[in-house]
Amino acid sequence: METKKKWSAKVDTDSTHPHEGLFKKGPSAIAKALASKKVSPKGPASGMRMLNFYINRAGKNLPEERKASLKKAKTILSKIISDQKQRSDGTKSPPAKRAADKKMVTNSAKKTSAKKKAAKKTAVRKKTAKKSA
Repeated sequence: METKKKWSAKVDTDSTHPHEGLFKKGPSAIAKALASKKVSPKGPASGMRMLNFYINRAGKNLPEERKASLKKAKTILSKIISDQKQRSDGTKSPPAKRAADKKMVTNSAKKTSAKKKAAKKTAVRKKTAKKSA
């Protein structure tokens, strides 16, 4: 029985130029390569389309471990794309934004920790007051 070829087998593109074996590398290497002008002259979004195409083309033949690695590469690549968009919009630069976010999280954690400690002290005081009464 002859197997029917899928439409994706006929796709021939000149917009992205990934080197051989790229998709066998680690997630960060894949994301960085697909975001580069050498591989994706039209920008990282073009690289994201190539990665999605590869994942979809491999389909059920792709082992779960490899699929997870490629999904991580997608996450990294989408972060690169959003950082690039932020820079072009004139908003905070990514390192400054990350530093601000980190500071906010740290301050928030400190406040939560202080509230927990205060609540614990209050509970201990109430317990002590009940025992002495």
